[in-house]
Amino acid sequence: MSTFLLEIVTPEHVVFSKEVESMTVRGIEGELGVMPGHIPLVTPLQVAPVVVKNGKETTMIAVHGGFVEIQSKKVIVLAESAELPGDIDLERAIAARERAERRLAARSNQDRVDQRRAELALQRAVTRINVSSRRND
Repeated sequence: MSTFLLEIVTPEHVVFSKEVESMTVRGIEGELGVMPGHIPLVTPLQVAPVVVKNGKETTMIAVHGGFVEIQSKKVIVLAESAELPGDIDLERAIAARERAERRLAARSNQDRVDQRRAELALQRAVTRINVSSRRND
């Protein structure tokens, strides 16, 4: 089967760099499946897992915003932050989710900025939990 190079990069380091058969990302307009030969494209990303497939192996990577650039033989994810399943502290992610849920539940005395920050914190925590929970798939 044909492959393409996928690189997931943060300002700090390269999180993932490997030849893959396909991937799925969540852009601002919905999910986007990418296979070799995809048309060139650049789009912003939502906070969501990137799903990478190679044969029967599926890997999920927690990606927290950024952009994806699709080229003919290479895809680059420029992420604000990204984590492989083994790098996620599940207990910390669960605690972060609970804090964000409490802040959102008490939103009557919050301004819009605090509410948006709580929503983003919740999305990041849920993404980490989902990726960490599927570590052995």
